Amino acid sequence: MSEERPRYQERPSRLPGAVVWTWDAPDHLPREPRSVLPDGCMDLIWTGGRIVVAGPDTHAFQVEPQNRAPCAAIRLAPGTAPVLLGVPAHELRDHRADLAHLWPSATVRRLTDRIDEASDPAEALEHLALDRIADTGPPDPRTVAVAEGLRRGRTVAATAAEAGLGARQLHRRSLAAFGYGPKTLARILRLQRALELIRTGLPYAEAACAAGCTDQAHLAREMRDLCGTTLGAYFGAASANSETPQPSGSSTTA
Repeated sequence: MSEERPRYQERPSRLPGAVVWTWDAPDHLPREPRSVLPDGCMDLIWTGGRIVVAGPDTHAFQVEPQNRAPCAAIRLAPGTAPVLLGVPAHELRDHRADLAHLWPSATVRRLTDRIDEASDPAEALEHLALDRIADTGPPDPRTVAVAEGLRRGRTVAATAAEAGLGARQLHRRSLAAFGYGPKTLARILRLQRALELIRTGLPYAEAACAAGCTDQAHLAREMRDLCGTTLGAYFGAASANSETPQPSGSSTTA
């Protein structure tokens, strides 16, 4: 008989750049604290009777066992959530906020009830996001270009030039769209690239260089600064933990 494990699943969303994910664990399984790493994204998270927004993180976020109820969520690509929510990203930086604190409570109650009653809460949550974007329109193309340039490893200066933005304009737009300046976003996306490569089996040193770090020591410093841990400790915990490691910083509720 196979060992029963917590279940983390994800799939691409119909919302461009987004990912729908779910997490669940049987009640009898032990639940250990888990660190969620910064990834430049923001998440809209449903857990029975509540919708929470996970803002952009600048450091690892600790999810305590009592806060890990089964949930469904949509992870929104960098720069997407502020358009959908109508709130600048920097106002939610390093925070988890009830959607009812951002939108009219009656509206949120109606949406929450709809998701609570849905046979597939993840699909219902995705519909919420799709309907909202249909009303608000997509993110500014220059914001999308900035995120994509930094994701590809372009320098901040080159990314600003490609997007037709000055340094101050880029910084101001980045705060509103991503929650922090372009240099911080570039560091976070570079770290995530390195972690993804390591998950494929690439050695630390090779992954560091391929992601744009100068060497393995540089990657190790970024891991400590942004995540408060080491590469060995992080991947060792992921290997020992029964939960499937997430490819980016998905978060359950606070």
